[in-house]
Amino acid sequence: MSTATAILPHDRERAAAERAGIDESCRGPVLYFAASAIFWLLAGSILAIIASVKLHSPYFLTGIPELTFGRVRMAHLQGVSIGWTSMVTMGGSVWMMCRLCRTELIYPKLLYVSATLWNIGTLLSISGILLGDGQSIEWLDAPRYCPPFFIAGLGIVSAWVAATFRRRREKHVYVTQWYILAAVFWFPWLYTVAVFMISWSPATGVVQPIVNWWFNHNFLGLWLTPVAVGTAYYLIPKIIGRPVHSYYLSITGFWALALFYSWAGMHHLIGGPIPAWLATASTVGSMMMFIPVIAVGINHHMTMRNHFHRLKYSPALRFTVFGSITYTWVSFQGSIESLKDFSEVAHFTHYTVAHAHLGAYGFVTMIFFGLYYYMIPRLTGREWASSTLIRIHFWCASIGITIYFVGLSIGGWWQGRMLNNPDVSFASITQYLLPYLFSRTVAGILLTIGHIAFATSFLMNLAGWGKKRAGGPTYFVEKAPTV
Repeated sequence: MSTATAILPHDRERAAAERAGIDESCRGPVLYFAASAIFWLLAGSILAIIASVKLHSPYFLTGIPELTFGRVRMAHLQGVSIGWTSMVTMGGSVWMMCRLCRTELIYPKLLYVSATLWNIGTLLSISGILLGDGQSIEWLDAPRYCPPFFIAGLGIVSAWVAATFRRRREKHVYVTQWYILAAVFWFPWLYTVAVFMISWSPATGVVQPIVNWWFNHNFLGLWLTPVAVGTAYYLIPKIIGRPVHSYYLSITGFWALALFYSWAGMHHLIGGPIPAWLATASTVGSMMMFIPVIAVGINHHMTMRNHFHRLKYSPALRFTVFGSITYTWVSFQGSIESLKDFSEVAHFTHYTVAHAHLGAYGFVTMIFFGLYYYMIPRLTGREWASSTLIRIHFWCASIGITIYFVGLSIGGWWQGRMLNNPDVSFASITQYLLPYLFSRTVAGILLTIGHIAFATSFLMNLAGWGKKRAGGPTYFVEKAPTV
């Protein structure tokens, strides 16, 4: 991402050849991660629709113990959090790290082993939950025999990232690399500690929920968020052809995230039997998160300034900017939710569910879609075969998550108000929520249609149906705008 205003033709050709060589070396392992992730996305989407329908039509698929709401909902969470987002995080990190280090892929067989271990763990996790072996612990629902597969697979990727960074040919360390290195250091520690203290050698009393929400919140904040934000920092400048607006804002956003986010999880336990100082410290940490979010938001916006017209042409940019804008909104919302007065209404309601999905889908997943729309053609050497499928995917995803968030936010807020009113019966609250729960199912169907379009595009690309790449970003139109 040089800031040079002029690049000699032979230097440009040499750089293009170097990138092509790196992409060629990454092709097999990274596409394996991508194909696996998309498979789990589809599986998780189907499970999500089943769970959603059961909320407003409880007799749907009755008599099948494997498809009761509790099991299906846990299996869905494992499919999309462990199967989809985590595999994109690992595979995408591998490719971006190679690109930014200007180093061809090393130890590819180890990455195949890592992805296979992760797939086995995810399969055992989902099937075990559906068969009744789940632990009923939020975000750690997987049976006790699954974590070794995840720890081993994650350890391989983390060691690989460190080894690649050590062999880098590009001495300048770009902001995306900061976030990737931090994520692969933080998450193995988070996951291993949480599994030991909750599953393998359970802590007693109130320590368990504290560890549980320390892990849950940091799964998004110190695993998915760093890589998603780093991905946006990589894609936006690459697509529009200009450097990041401010190096100093990048530093501020990174270190503020590292300093404040790990404190934020305890606000989920406000009002619970935990030390008051812990909840207060969590609220302070949540409010301090305004600093990194504002820094990242300003940096991304100012980088895009005078280039927003490219959203009309670039599918990768369209998804990435949607996710980047959502990051600002969902983070502000999360900070406000940590306040005790707000939590008195929103806690234990569908409002929290809406917020969680806006973060995991509207922010993280949308940026990851942008990464795939940029990365896959470079790995296969083929453009996307159908711009129509890409448009279907974008509009189904963006409209679907909007319906989901708005519907459950409104319904959840009034649900909280009514739960705090002793004169309102629980049955009447349930009846009131039915239209909002139905909107959740409609949103889920739209999202799934988008995912099917995305998977179809991916398979067509693998089959070689698209045109051979001529270089440069992928656009919706034949004649790309000049950079």
